[in-house]
Amino acid sequence: MNLDELTQRLHQIRDQNDWRPFHSPKNLAMAASVEMAELVEIFQWLSEDQSRQLPAEQLAHAGQEVGDIVLYLLLMCSELGLDMDQVVRNKLADSERRFSK
Repeated sequence: MNLDELTQRLHQIRDQNDWRPFHSPKNLAMAASVEMAELVEIFQWLSEDQSRQLPAEQLAHAGQEVGDIVLYLLLMCSELGLDMDQVVRNKLADSERRFSK
């Protein structure tokens, strides 16, 4: 996954639709949160086993929501001047330090 290419493609869509004024970090955080809630809704009331064995239609829906979340987070990183790859690597290294035995 080339994050720079994905971000450029997102910027094209944003710019073609004049959405830039709406893409503040605050708005992008709220949009990502809404998409996360839509992902959570797929799993609401399912057992642990059911959540691991989604029917094809629900699995595809979950994938769509995950994609929405990731794309909003890419836009947020762009707006804040954060390098998503580096942010994730830093967090992973921190988790390895804190939780690996």
